[in-house]
Amino acid sequence: MSTEIVVFAVLFLVVSGMGFVAARWRRANDLASLHEWGLGGRSFGSWITWFLVGGDLYTAYTFVAVPALLFGAGATGFFALPYTVVTYPLVFLVMIRLWSVSHVHGLVTPADFVRARFGSPTLALLVAITGIAATMPYIALQLVGIEAVLKTMGVRGDLPLIIAFAILAAYTYQSGLRAPALIAFVKDSLIYLVILVAVIYIPSKLGGWGAIFDAAQAKFDATPAPGDGILLNSNNQLQYVTLALGSAMALFLYPHSVTGVLAAKSRNVIKRNMSALPAYSLLLGLIALLGYMAIAAGIKPIGTDVNTVVPQLFDTMFPDWFAGVAFAAIGIGALVPAAIMSIAAANLFTRNVYREYIRPDATDAQEASVSKIVSLVVKVGAVLCILLIDPQFSIDLQLIGGVIILQTLPSVALGLFGRWFHRAGLIAGWVAGMGSGLVMLYNIANPATKHAHFGGSAFPLEKLGLDTKMTVYAGFIALAVNLVVAVLGTLLARAVKMAEGPDTTRPEDYVADRDDPRVHDLEVAGSS
Repeated sequence: MSTEIVVFAVLFLVVSGMGFVAARWRRANDLASLHEWGLGGRSFGSWITWFLVGGDLYTAYTFVAVPALLFGAGATGFFALPYTVVTYPLVFLVMIRLWSVSHVHGLVTPADFVRARFGSPTLALLVAITGIAATMPYIALQLVGIEAVLKTMGVRGDLPLIIAFAILAAYTYQSGLRAPALIAFVKDSLIYLVILVAVIYIPSKLGGWGAIFDAAQAKFDATPAPGDGILLNSNNQLQYVTLALGSAMALFLYPHSVTGVLAAKSRNVIKRNMSALPAYSLLLGLIALLGYMAIAAGIKPIGTDVNTVVPQLFDTMFPDWFAGVAFAAIGIGALVPAAIMSIAAANLFTRNVYREYIRPDATDAQEASVSKIVSLVVKVGAVLCILLIDPQFSIDLQLIGGVIILQTLPSVALGLFGRWFHRAGLIAGWVAGMGSGLVMLYNIANPATKHAHFGGSAFPLEKLGLDTKMTVYAGFIALAVNLVVAVLGTLLARAVKMAEGPDTTRPEDYVADRDDPRVHDLEVAGSS
């Protein structure tokens, strides 16, 4: 065990040191600017963006939460594969436009776009608050991953987690987005190494893949739960489909996803990355199978913490030194996205709350200073999420965040393609969608811990009076409510001839296609 701790600590400290050094990497003339501190100067090329966005999207959620879901519920956990495949064509439609608009107009956050598009500071404020609220449980998920590793190594108490939290906060404060961008190279290299070894070495020790799947099937056959098993059944198929589609629509609405994309230096960089990033989905499928390997290996969680099954598997199957490397991969895999998420949430507060309502004449340096402080506060909020939310599986921390962030889809994603929606309709839709989503989440219990509320994201249809045991992703229903109300609200606003909100730019500024000379010139300038 001491060998594991030493290897983990050395790699963790080396990476943390890289986080502090990152302030000098691709040095900016002045880090006291939100464009430099929060977006890395909008200068990242294809390779850096690939590692940054990959490190941003494939997190401790990937290494800990997805296998834990397969360990506990079976085939439902594979929803992560179709959702990460479906999401990239959607990104082609949305993110390239958003990048172009943001670079032409100097926008930093999705709420900046909504403010300019619909001329509504209220709607922009709602989008900003939504982004911050959805990011909190996602950061919490990263901290859960670090905590699971520490438990497995026998490190008890909150002090080690607080120390890791403090180191993360310190180098994020100093280096901004450059820190996770640099660390992402090491993080992804470690993860690829560990997974390739795991999918070859561990099955050879367990009798092959046939034995692994047989063990998983035997476990699920012995449980009374109607929705588990290595194949989907009538009880979980609807949940699987709505969860995959809802998650695909939500992924690039998250502030940290937008931040990673806006840091790219050209539209072509984004296009190349959207073509290459599905390689991570192949890796995700292999990682998910660790849950079945843990069943075949007879792994038991530490206490009731199912998040520890993958670290326990590594601890059991690997030599101590390589288990330390694997633990470091999980820990570092949590630090990179946590840093980006806190930066993205801080950017939202600074641009769309502080500058809009508190200090409209704020300088670039003041904006950067406020963002640095808020990035620390956001991490504290993530810790509170761990304490206040008690889901059955840690992946529900991300799925609960998805229910929240999906409510920005009409104003952000659909707003990029036209100005048909009226701001009053969008606000009404947001209120209806967010309200219904939170009510559904409140009424979802955690059967494992007997927790009555916020126990997951699978809403039982029987609560709507239907005679069925099927469940559906709460975010999918909430988004449907949002869209219906937004459409009706827009029609009503037009019917009573409510005035259109003022637009700060001409409508053609938002076409953002390759024929726009300003976009073309910007691409040429940034494509060296």
